[in-house]
Parts: sequence; structure tokens; C-alpha cells
Amino acid sequence: MDDTRRTAGENGYVETLYGRRLYLPEINSRNVQRRQYAERTAINAPMQGSAADIIKLAMIRTHDWLHNSARTGKMVMQVHDELVFEIDNSHLDEAVRQIRQIMSSVMELSVPLIVSIGVGENWDEAH
Repeated sequence: MDDTRRTAGENGYVETLYGRRLYLPEINSRNVQRRQYAERTAINAPMQGSAADIIKLAMIRTHDWLHNSARTGKMVMQVHDELVFEIDNSHLDEAVRQIRQIMSSVMELSVPLIVSIGVGENWDEAH
């Protein structure tokens, strides 16, 4: 956290793992409250932003797989770090395998990306 604050103070921004930048014009403010808010943002933004980058890339790759395969299914929404699909029951097992593989390999990290998949007639049942 100290390194992140220091780097943000030096650069004026922080980056996600994909290099997307969030500029923090208040990071060196003399106003303590503004500076502390910018410091908290500097610490939080790389993690939250990287998570957003990862789920967006997973959405694109999963959509592409569904679109290019001859399977009946579609992505219907995203809820934070979850993707919700409508998949024909006859293709469910294959879709679960493929979606898990796509999402868990969307980015190589020093820790594994674990993908949990729930199945149900609605979002509540899938949990």
C-alpha cells in the first residue's frame, strides 16, 4: 500500500494490470482530506480496475465462443464479477466446461483464477 501511494504521488496516476490508468490530480494536495481520499483511491483502483478488466475480457471471449460455436446459448448480463447465461440444456455440460476454461485462463496471474459455476432455472437457483 505504501508503494502504491508513493508511486501514485510520483506519477499522478495508478494502473490496472492491463495498463489502464486512473489519474489522481489530488494525490499531492495540501488539503489532507483530498489527499487521503486520493490515496485510498490509489490503493483500491488497481485491484478493482484489474478485476473489471478481467471480467470484461472474459465477457468478450465467452461471447465470441458462444457466437462462433453452433451451440444454443447467450450471455444475458453481468453482475459485478459474475456472468449470467441462458444455455440450452442439451449443451449445458459442454458450455460449463468451456466457460470455466475461458474465464480461468483469461489472464495469467501468480495465483489461479478460480471460476465457480452454478446452474438453475433462474439467478437465485444458480446460487
